[in-house]
Amino acid sequence: MATIAVCVLAGLMMAIGATASRGNDLRPARTTELVGLVRAETDRADALRKRAAALQDEVDHLTQARAGAAQGPAATELQAAAELAASTPVAGPSVTVTLTDAPATVQPAGVDEDLLVVHQQDIQAVINALWASGAEAVTVQGQRIGARTGIKCVGNTVVVHGVPYAPPYVISAIGDHARLEQGLRDSDYLRVYRQYVDAYRLGYDVTRQARTEMPAYTGPATFTKATALR
Repeated sequence: MATIAVCVLAGLMMAIGATASRGNDLRPARTTELVGLVRAETDRADALRKRAAALQDEVDHLTQARAGAAQGPAATELQAAAELAASTPVAGPSVTVTLTDAPATVQPAGVDEDLLVVHQQDIQAVINALWASGAEAVTVQGQRIGARTGIKCVGNTVVVHGVPYAPPYVISAIGDHARLEQGLRDSDYLRVYRQYVDAYRLGYDVTRQARTEMPAYTGPATFTKATALR
C-alpha cells in the first residue's frame, strides 16, 4: 500500500507541475531575463567607455592647444598641474615590481589559502612605497595610476579602473632607481610580505629599466566631494 501511495503522490505532483507550467520549464524565464540584463548592461558599459574615451581625447586636444598658447608663468603652472593630474604621458628610468601567487603545488598544512595569493593591499603597499620614495609616475598592469584610482579584489582577480586582471601583477614607477628600491626595502608591510615570499614561494621580483614610457591617466576624473584647504 505504501508503494502505491507514493506512486499516486508522485503522479499528482507531476500533473500539478505540468499544469502550472503549461508544458514549459518553470525556471528558464528568470534565467533568460538575467542573461539578457547582463548582456544589456555590458553593452551599455562598452558604449560608456567608448564615449568616455572620445571625451578624454577631446579634453587632451583642448589641453594641448591651451598649453601651446600659454606663455611664461601660466605655461609653467599648466604643465605642473598636468603632471600632478597625470594627464600627460611621461617617460624615464623606472623600477618594476612583479607580484604573483604561490604555486598551486604549495599547500602548507594549517595555512589559510588567502595567505598564498596576492591581494589588493599588497599591490597598494608597493604603490605607496614607490610614491613615498619619490616616484614621478606609477602604472599597474600598464594603466596609469592617479589620485582617483581604486584597486579592488573581486574573486581571484584585481580590478583597476573597472578592468579585471589576473596575476602576475606588474607595478612600474618612474624615478631614481636607488631611491625607489630603498623605499621598497624600508616598507614595514613589504618586509612582512617578503617573509611569506620566502616561506610560501609567492612571487616578488624587482627589476630596473633604463627607460619606460607611461601613458596618460585614463581613469575617472570627476570628484563628488571636496574640502577647501585653510
